Amino acid sequence: MKKALLFATALLALTASDAFAKKQLVIVVKGLDNPFFEAIHQGCEKWNKENATSEYECFYTGPASTSDEAGEAQIVQDMLGKPDTVAMAISPSNAKLIAQTLKTAAPTIPVMTLDADLSKDDAALRKTYLGTDNYLMGSKIGEYIKKAKPNGGTVCLIEGNPGADNILRRAQGTRDALSGMKDLPALKGEGGWTEVAGCPVFTNDDGAKGVQAMTDILAANPKLDAFAIEGGWPLFGAPQPYRDLFKPLADRIAKNDFVISAADTIGDEVAIAGEGLVTALVGQRPFEMGYKAPTAMIDLITGKAVADPIFTGLDECTKDTVSTCIQK
Repeated sequence: MKKALLFATALLALTASDAFAKKQLVIVVKGLDNPFFEAIHQGCEKWNKENATSEYECFYTGPASTSDEAGEAQIVQDMLGKPDTVAMAISPSNAKLIAQTLKTAAPTIPVMTLDADLSKDDAALRKTYLGTDNYLMGSKIGEYIKKAKPNGGTVCLIEGNPGADNILRRAQGTRDALSGMKDLPALKGEGGWTEVAGCPVFTNDDGAKGVQAMTDILAANPKLDAFAIEGGWPLFGAPQPYRDLFKPLADRIAKNDFVISAADTIGDEVAIAGEGLVTALVGQRPFEMGYKAPTAMIDLITGKAVADPIFTGLDECTKDTVSTCIQK
């Protein structure tokens, strides 16, 4: 009798738990070790706070390390298998791997991409993309370099994960802006610009690795004219080593003799711009991405029309505009 009572009590508790469990709007990011994605997390949490009585909940997750591509794919697979997952927004670290994961899982729930997209060939696997216009962002990074050195020169592109579609689109935008041409895989004098040997450099989103790579590139190319940093990893991931590397070049940066145009406005980046150690920053709005993603997922679930893509804006910062350049 006692065992039957305990079983009945446990069953009632489980049933009550299920009854009050919220439907999960899952955001899967590249890695939890990156402050960019923590900003997305904060946007997700703001949505939860403002929608406390909703039947839906924004759930943020990802692998511990941004470089763990397989870990992200496994989390996507696992979360798609959970009955309370009703929609998913993914920031693919490796676009091809995530596409294959989606093909294998064949989800019946709406899936969208966030911050980074799938390749054009795999775009049908998701309902929409919400985030930065990455080609435009890369173009603006290139435009700042071109404006500072209109006669061209030598350049090195610093990229992240070689399989990240968003970074590849930025790099293409930068090359197109510098060369005045379309879809060049590398710059070999077009528009006056040449990429030096050893570039682009892929850092796997590791700030310290990015600073070390730039140190090595400068050692091999002391007359280098510009760095185009397609993600802010060296600045927000290793701010002091970055400062140590470029303080000796501050005068050259001030005179546009040496140019650094970089992505993002995270962490110490805006302060570094104010110190004159980067020519320009082209920043994304990750908080806005995390805040808008749950609403987009609910619209997909309920069959509402959802634009594709949904672009969030850009913030542009220079030494002269650091006090006003970030959208509040």
